[in-house]
Amino acid sequence: MHASQEPSSAAGGGTAGGGTSGADRRGPSYDVLVVGGGIIGLVTAWRAAQAGLRTAVADPEPGGGAARVAAGMLAAVTELHYGEQLLLGLNLASAARYPEFVAELEAVSGRETGFRACGTLAVALDSDDRAHLRELHALQERSGLDAQWLSGRECRRLEPMLAPGVRGGLRVDGDHQVDPRRLAAALLTACERAGVVFHRSPCERLETARGRASGALLADGTAVSAGQVVLAAGSLSGRLPGLPEGVAPPVRPVKGQVLRLTVPRAYAPFLSRTVRAVVRGQDLYLVPRENGELVVGATSEEMGWDTTVTAGGVYELLRDAHELVPGITELPLTETLAGLRPATPDNAPVLGPTALPGLLVATGHGRNGVLLTPVTGDAMAHALTTGTLPEVARPFAPGRFATPVVPAREEQYA
Repeated sequence: MHASQEPSSAAGGGTAGGGTSGADRRGPSYDVLVVGGGIIGLVTAWRAAQAGLRTAVADPEPGGGAARVAAGMLAAVTELHYGEQLLLGLNLASAARYPEFVAELEAVSGRETGFRACGTLAVALDSDDRAHLRELHALQERSGLDAQWLSGRECRRLEPMLAPGVRGGLRVDGDHQVDPRRLAAALLTACERAGVVFHRSPCERLETARGRASGALLADGTAVSAGQVVLAAGSLSGRLPGLPEGVAPPVRPVKGQVLRLTVPRAYAPFLSRTVRAVVRGQDLYLVPRENGELVVGATSEEMGWDTTVTAGGVYELLRDAHELVPGITELPLTETLAGLRPATPDNAPVLGPTALPGLLVATGHGRNGVLLTPVTGDAMAHALTTGTLPEVARPFAPGRFATPVVPAREEQYA
């Protein structure tokens, strides 16, 4: 979403190719229809097609959604939060799959994803932040994770551009990065080459027949039928008309503002790895790309559907980044952008079959959407072909939020 006003109830995502047109507005039938074409919808469609299922995606903008704004940190270790040890297992499983996943994707699509095995350095700027980082390190060690404590001097030896006041840090060599925009483009091409059909139109409503999901009506009038429907429309996933009461996933939008700067060759190397910190109680990260781009983010704001880039958001990011890496204010500012992460009550994704037969969901990935792309694709393909989730994904099934389903009258969807 890129507009500041509240979106309509129609759900969409990113797709490519064409749907039906002309006098016949009746679309063909598929084994799987994926509603939403961000990276989660695309990886689901790709894996479904690889499994031999006739697959379509409904979304007006291919590869759009939260991935356009995301920095692409693959931070299973440094993103660990108290109370999220169950999610940690899913994050680690997906992180372990990334090298093989991107190798396959790049070979199939002929596109690079910007994957970098560069590691991450999380640093503290004052004594309070140092104490917090020490607590995080203890949690990481109790969880069996690999993170090395460094003094402030050792941090600056690794990254000379860091401010002299850095008090200490954690070196995590297993937390890497990928470029989400290039990842989305590669997934789009892989889908096309796997035979996925794209309908460039928002989804108007879910359709049901005989008590199960049967397809969707698109905004262009096309009625697409499918044996199974996957709802992967990000923060819009709970707003699709036609969802029976108790089936809609409990996702909400969380706004994040991000800056992109360019590191001139004269300044290179500026940073060699992702650098994270907590500044004034706010998370901050700097993600350097090999092409010279530097991503700075990200705010976390409960602002509903607002995606306005604000002067305050830009100021706070630049102020905190300057405190961490003083030389950053010399770099050209090339882009400011805001997007919406799909968040759930327990900060974990919602994956797999719902209480409505034929309807599956893949949404609510929050800050971990890019990281969880490989494991989500595998889990959803497994669910689509077997009816059940693999063991690693079972704790994240929709049933954990279940409320009684109120059957809707069939004529509602006619």
